[in-house]
Amino acid sequence: MRFSVYQESHIGGRKINQDRMGYSFTRDAILLLLADGMGGHIMGEMAAAIAMQTIGSLFQQQAHPTVGRPERFLEDSFLAAHQEIHRYRTINNLPETPRTTIVACLIQNGYAYWAHCGDSRLYWMRQGQILLRTKDHSRLETLIAQGKVDPSERHTHPDRNKLFNCLGAPNSPIVELSRRAALQPGDIILLCSDGFWSMLPDHMLAQRLHEHTIVRAIPELIRSAVSIAGKTSDNTTALAMMWEGDDRLEDGSIITTNTLPVGSITTTIQAPLDADTVADSGEQDIFNDAEIEKAIAEIRNAIHKSSRITSKN
Repeated sequence: MRFSVYQESHIGGRKINQDRMGYSFTRDAILLLLADGMGGHIMGEMAAAIAMQTIGSLFQQQAHPTVGRPERFLEDSFLAAHQEIHRYRTINNLPETPRTTIVACLIQNGYAYWAHCGDSRLYWMRQGQILLRTKDHSRLETLIAQGKVDPSERHTHPDRNKLFNCLGAPNSPIVELSRRAALQPGDIILLCSDGFWSMLPDHMLAQRLHEHTIVRAIPELIRSAVSIAGKTSDNTTALAMMWEGDDRLEDGSIITTNTLPVGSITTTIQAPLDADTVADSGEQDIFNDAEIEKAIAEIRNAIHKSSRITSKN
């Protein structure tokens, strides 16, 4: 495989960055992940971190070097993350369960598969055009689909932030899966939180990412989104990948996986969970390192037990 990838997050006007992002890849498969912890509930950043760690760990277990049954993997890993978030609440005796939106994309054998819960979005772009984007699991999108609200009200309607689907809710999440998408050289996959897309029209995203490299376009778009939102800016996060790389980039910015050792995995998901969230503000997240390590250990133990059970059936 040959591709370029870039990710960035800005805390905006919030005290805590509840967004999480990352990617992993083997010789023949790539996983892109983005989670947006829900601020209307406690410890949204912890829900996002647990989701990232759970899905990322399952990818590392199953990608040898590709994942069998990609759609099944996405659905099962989302449900596993949902269960781990609930288990974290039980173990820590929290008054409610932390919640997060999630969007993921798995790419292998030249095809992309994606899934999402909530309003974290994925865009599939080609030659400056948006081929597809995920539909938000929100009250507003339901009203638009029913013809009760005009699409022009997406950025102003009072129900635009009311979600009916996420990880960590009392009910099991509805995992919306894409159809298999055949990628062409130059195609772009963009994952982003609502703090990013809600401030920028779709045509601007497509135009900027067509005219500039992802390494230049994503930071510029994030700055634009934060500037437009002003002092009340939400956390703003984006992760973009260009398939087959970009000839405008220096060689060091293009990843070629053919030289990776068989069985090896490269990942940014296992990095410290708050590595890119506090640089701009100096604030600390509301959970400490001991809690993070405890949660990670619990996730790994649960996944290990689950994999042993699965292998016996």
